Amino acid sequence: MEKQGCPNIEKNLERCPCTYPGCPRKGKCCECIKHHVKKDGLPACAFSKEAEKTYDRSFQKFIEDQKQ
Repeated sequence: MEKQGCPNIEKNLERCPCTYPGCPRKGKCCECIKHHVKKDGLPACAFSKEAEKTYDRSFQKFIEDQKQ
């Protein structure tokens, strides 16, 4: 069975806040979430613009960011 591409990629790209250069998962939310959770973190869309720019996707950074 062949996997199809993301049917929502254009819509996702319009609102994806990831600033990591060359990210191969940009706009592919399912792949992005799976990747970051596997690394014990969260994707860019869970963080404020300021926190996202640090590229620290840890749960600890998320908690700190939410307190601000």
